[in-house]
Amino acid sequence: MPSYDFDLITIGAGSGGVAASRYAASHGARVAICEAGRVGGTCVLRGCVPKKIFMFGAQFADAFADAAGYGWQLPQPTFELSRLTAAKNVETDRLEVIYRKLLADAGVQLLEGHAQLLDPHTVLVNGERLSAQRLLIATGSSPNHPALPGVELAVTSNEMLELTALPPRLLVLGSGYIAAEFAGIYRGFGSAVAMAYRADLPLRGFDADLRRRLATAMADRGVGLHHGFQPQRLERAGGDIICHGADGRQLRADLVLNAMGRSPNTAHMGLEQAGVALQAGSGAVRVDAYSRSSVPSIFAVGDVTDRLNLTPVAIAEGRAFVDSEFGGTPRAIDHQTVASAVFSQPPLASIGLSEERALAQGHRVTVFEADFRPMKNVLARRAERSYMKLVVDAASDKVLGLHMIGADAPEIVQSLAVAVTMGASKRDFDATMAVHPTAAEEFLLMRKPRR
Repeated sequence: MPSYDFDLITIGAGSGGVAASRYAASHGARVAICEAGRVGGTCVLRGCVPKKIFMFGAQFADAFADAAGYGWQLPQPTFELSRLTAAKNVETDRLEVIYRKLLADAGVQLLEGHAQLLDPHTVLVNGERLSAQRLLIATGSSPNHPALPGVELAVTSNEMLELTALPPRLLVLGSGYIAAEFAGIYRGFGSAVAMAYRADLPLRGFDADLRRRLATAMADRGVGLHHGFQPQRLERAGGDIICHGADGRQLRADLVLNAMGRSPNTAHMGLEQAGVALQAGSGAVRVDAYSRSSVPSIFAVGDVTDRLNLTPVAIAEGRAFVDSEFGGTPRAIDHQTVASAVFSQPPLASIGLSEERALAQGHRVTVFEADFRPMKNVLARRAERSYMKLVVDAASDKVLGLHMIGADAPEIVQSLAVAVTMGASKRDFDATMAVHPTAAEEFLLMRKPRR
């Protein structure tokens, strides 16, 4: 049997790579992890964590506005983005230290530098050739840079988290997670925000009832929505950036956010030289259910595979890979029933099938809904509503999908995700005693189907 320097070399020290490396080391494997940038990856440094810190900051605008209805008299608040960005940087720096310590404590050797694959078992890092029985690709994804003339005038989500001054006018191109979240955040901070996108509604792939209600809520909060907009080019005209649409529309802004998707980080790594097959178009690493690539010794997890690009999924894929390859218990991750949340304002969350997808799969469905103004909004004189939806298989009574938009939606859906994952029926929901008064109880009080 060949002699290798390590049992596993992981390329990419983000959530999936770090989780897999630590877990493999706990099985007694000799593990090294390569990282060309900071340790922690997109989620910790440029995504989930700093974005949610910004979301918390933006939500204070609602709190200040609502306080008067509850008897509080406050001076006119002011906001300094530079202070929030500085505080965010302190926190991400703290988390990076923790991630480095977790690797060190697990006995994982950190190799800081760009890794280049030379063959199915060998990588080149900082001029040093290192070999491993298995290689794990966990390099994540990066913002797209579409072939749009003038796109260099736009910033990406990375730069949005480093701003120290508010743009008076922000134009967001796109309508996915990142677009919806940053539009809400910067509107809460006080910028005038517009969002332009090709589709008729934001958040393609989510249940249509959530999408419609998010569009209404965003418009009510003052976000300008330009649907059916196909960007053709960006140009600078004096202090403005102008985005020209295919239909002749021109949108002006002080800052443009390119939120038109992300792409797997597979370029300039030597993957194809090592024989690794990539997906046509996206460039994602092609893997089977056990995260094995076309090369038996090379595996990949997380966004670089473009399966379901969520941090907990990357972590779960990494751990399943270790169980399969180092733990003697092969297992695959089920990507079908996974909860997800969008930290828009208001936030939304889902698990399972949308009504549209359930019908497309041939289910005969019964739909239950609750649409109400949350108790907290009454005294605050805030018109914003919450909406909840259950998609139920009419034949088996099984809950196929659970969807919510409104305050605390991600927290509520996370808890109920356990029930949906276990295959709960509508009868199970009906038999569960409610906690009153809460918003979450409305999921248990839907008695009459809407359709």
